[in-house]
Amino acid sequence: MSVVEKAQQLKRLKALQRQVEKLSSRIETLVEKNNALSRYRLLTFFGTLIWTSAGLLLKDDLISILVFAMGAMVFIALAYADFMTKASLKRHRIWLKHKQHQVARIKIDWKNLPEHTEGAADTEHPFANDLDIVGPHSLFRLIDTTTSKDGGHRLKGWLTTTAPIIKNVRARQSLIKELVPLTRFRNRLALSFALVSSEKLDGKGLLRWLEKQQLKKSLKPIVWLLSIIAFFSWLSYLLYLFNDIPGYWGAGAAAYFIIYLFNSSTASRALTDSVFMDDELKKLKALFTFLESYKYQKKSTLAEFCRPFWQDENRPSKEIKKIKVVATLAGLAGNPVLGLILNIVCPWNFYCAALMVKYKKELMGLLPVWMNQFSKLEACLSLANFRYINPHFAFPEFKENANRQDMVFSGVELGHPLIPQKDSVPNSFSCSQQGDIAVITGSNMAGKSTFLKSLGINLVLAYAGGPVCATGMQTSLFRLYTSIKINDSVTDGFSFFYAEVRRLKRLLDGIRDRKQAPLFFLIDEIFRGTNNKERLIGSRSIIRALADETGIGAISTHDLELIKLADDFENIRNFHFREDVVEGKMVFDYVLRKGPCPTTNALTIMAMEGLPVDV
Repeated sequence: MSVVEKAQQLKRLKALQRQVEKLSSRIETLVEKNNALSRYRLLTFFGTLIWTSAGLLLKDDLISILVFAMGAMVFIALAYADFMTKASLKRHRIWLKHKQHQVARIKIDWKNLPEHTEGAADTEHPFANDLDIVGPHSLFRLIDTTTSKDGGHRLKGWLTTTAPIIKNVRARQSLIKELVPLTRFRNRLALSFALVSSEKLDGKGLLRWLEKQQLKKSLKPIVWLLSIIAFFSWLSYLLYLFNDIPGYWGAGAAAYFIIYLFNSSTASRALTDSVFMDDELKKLKALFTFLESYKYQKKSTLAEFCRPFWQDENRPSKEIKKIKVVATLAGLAGNPVLGLILNIVCPWNFYCAALMVKYKKELMGLLPVWMNQFSKLEACLSLANFRYINPHFAFPEFKENANRQDMVFSGVELGHPLIPQKDSVPNSFSCSQQGDIAVITGSNMAGKSTFLKSLGINLVLAYAGGPVCATGMQTSLFRLYTSIKINDSVTDGFSFFYAEVRRLKRLLDGIRDRKQAPLFFLIDEIFRGTNNKERLIGSRSIIRALADETGIGAISTHDLELIKLADDFENIRNFHFREDVVEGKMVFDYVLRKGPCPTTNALTIMAMEGLPVDV
């Protein structure tokens, strides 16, 4: 990573911190203004009341009217100013929180990041738990800026996919690259949503609700029947009233009300939960209307991607407006008097119910298309924002595998994206042929596990379409499989060693599957759960088996005997991390070096901590 790129991130961090300070200061001013306006309103109210009463007591009606009129005008002006101040205060607080979250993402400050919303990954997942992809201190939580549950699920899916498709990865990367400099687009979209809701949009929940609200029986026959009866009943009544022509309006009215009452529950069901509908539609409108009205650059990837929002004749704003209008018309009948009059004149509630059923059905057909596209866009926006706050991250290049022998992985100055830049020590690493295995030795705490996780988590980012924590990276398409965080299971009756054996068995089964992409495997401290002799025998056997397969990977170990495998296999290479003891303290540089580790530090650590050690 160049000095310029690192300085660019620091510059953005300082700019964000200045914005946080300005927003905090502005919020304090607005709070003081809001409190002052509240006091002025109270004084105006009581002052107007007192002076108007005084005028009435003095029997000076003119003074009373003038005082009341002026007081009312001042009170209304203060109320309007108070309303605008509160609206500004809300926007500033939302904006402050957004900037604070950006600062926290750059600093990797978990305490000040938004709360984790996604559950833990499946314990059987090939890599998600080992690489901290999902969880309280995870890559997903660090990246996620989505405003919808669907967007969050989409992002999580991309980060945990076990079978990436190169075509999709490249398409996402192209859109993400275009979105990186569009900070105004990202910020405006987030602000538009935050102003109407503090909870994430649940598109799937809304769709499930719409499906439940569908009526088994059509309202059309009832609407037509009631409309015809109402028309002829009123016509018969008017003829009777003005021309004294005998009619049967009474019988018609009776039939109307009997049919109406008998089917009223059906109409009511179609109009139920209007509050839930209104809340969710507000969220949809805030997001989708912005995407409709945004001025896209011609022939841009973003414009084409958002075409369903701005070019389709069934635009979201149009469809949402139809439902809102019907909901408003149905709301008129909520007034007991007005509702009675409207439903006597015509089957008002049935008209509204029939239209609501129709528009809900139309929305059911359109919502999955909108939410599918929007969830993809949100996931891309999260990755684009991640690149924006980390300008030193690079976008990887992908090489398609012509065959299993033609595979490559090359990372220049690879770091770990969950480690702050100031603490990160990047390393370069590459593999160029099938069966390449890096055996990594080194002392405790020297950086072996972190390096393995760096390789894996950057592949995860690459296949999601996002940037990687590296100066440069080129990779073929791999399936990723790790064995790093092995946990025993008391409830399932699995020991630590048996859990590791089961995981390595699945790894071997996966690498032997020739129908899928080659495997990129990462194994930390192989067979640590058993004795030295059996661990060495088992480790040798596993590494030999892996060397004969078509995958590539890296294995860390404390067993220095395993470095001898490089003498038997050309595709096995030794690497190591080392440490020094300076003034009685362990010092690590976390730099990956070629060759086997020349030192160990277990006894040194024991002695430094005061344990009895025989040298």
